[in-house]
Amino acid sequence: MTTQSLPEWALGQVVSSVPVAHDVRRITIARPARGRAAPGSHVDVRVPVGGATDIRSYSVVESDDDGGLLTISVLRVPRSRGGSAFMHGLAPGDELAVTQPLQNFPLRVGAPRYVLLAGGIGITALAEMARVLRHVGADYTLAYVGRGRERMAYVVELAELHGERLVLHVDAEGSPLDVAELVRSADAQTELYMCGPIRLMDAVRRTWQDAGLPPANLRYETFGSSGWFEPEEFVVRVPQRHVETTVGTDETLLEALTRAGVDLMYDCRKGECGLCLLDVSCVDGTLDHRDVFLSADQQATGRSLATCVSRVATRAGSGVGPAVELTIP
Repeated sequence: MTTQSLPEWALGQVVSSVPVAHDVRRITIARPARGRAAPGSHVDVRVPVGGATDIRSYSVVESDDDGGLLTISVLRVPRSRGGSAFMHGLAPGDELAVTQPLQNFPLRVGAPRYVLLAGGIGITALAEMARVLRHVGADYTLAYVGRGRERMAYVVELAELHGERLVLHVDAEGSPLDVAELVRSADAQTELYMCGPIRLMDAVRRTWQDAGLPPANLRYETFGSSGWFEPEEFVVRVPQRHVETTVGTDETLLEALTRAGVDLMYDCRKGECGLCLLDVSCVDGTLDHRDVFLSADQQATGRSLATCVSRVATRAGSGVGPAVELTIP
C-alpha cells in the first residue's frame, strides 16, 4: 500500500486561503514545480508548535499541471496542539517549508468498480481520486459522511461534478452511513478507498473482513489523531532505559519518549507504517489503539502499540491513573 517518496523540502508561499466549510480552510501554496500531484498524494509542512517545530501532513486536493500550485484543506481542530491554528492563520504572501507531493495512498486505475468513502475532512484525500475516476469513465461511487452540511467541504462542487455518483450521509439530516449496507454493495472485484475518523474506518475494516472480501481491495489513509477515548495524561515507563515520564494530552507517546531522551525509529507518524511499534510489558488502563497498521486481532492482544498515535485511557471504575510500561528491543 505504500510507495513513499523521500521528502524534498522547499520554501513555499501562500497564494490564497479561504473558508470552504465550518472550521475548514482551502489553502493554495506555490512551491518549485515537481509535476502534477497524483491522486492520494499529500504534502508535509513545518509548523511551530509549543516553541518548537513539528511536521503536519495534508492531502493534496488538487494541483496545477506542473505541480507548482498545490491546494490543501485544513480542519481547525479544537484540541489541536497549535498546528491547525497556525495553518488557519496563514495569509497570502506568508512563507512556510513544504515538501513536494508525497504518495502513500495510491489509486490503482483499472478495477471493475470502486467505492470511495470519505468521513469529514477525509474528503481531501479522495476528491482527486473521484475526479480521475470520472475522467477515465470508471464505475465508482463516492460516499461522503458528515455531521452536518455546513461542516462538509466541497459538497456543492462534488455534486456538480459527480451527480448521482455522489452519495451523502449527513447525520443532522437523518441519513447516517449504514456500514453493513455499504460493504454489501461491494463484491470481490470492488476496490474500496477510505479516509476518515478511526471509528468509521475500524467499523468498515471489521465488516469487510467478516464479509470475506479480499483484504488487498480495502485501502485507506488515516488522520492518526482520533481514537476511542478522549486524550488524557498517562505515565509511560521504560525500565531498561530508566525512563519514566508523563505523556500530556497535547503530545504523543513518541514525542514524550523523545523528550525524555529515548531515541526511537519512526516514519509516517500517522499509525500506518508500523516502524515505531513497541512491545507492551504491562498496562494500567485501556490501550487506545489509533493506528491502522495492527490488525484488530493484534490490537486485541495488547502486546504492542504504535507510539506515534496510540494512547492509554483510564479503565472505567479502576480509580487508578493510566500508565503503560514498554520494552525497547
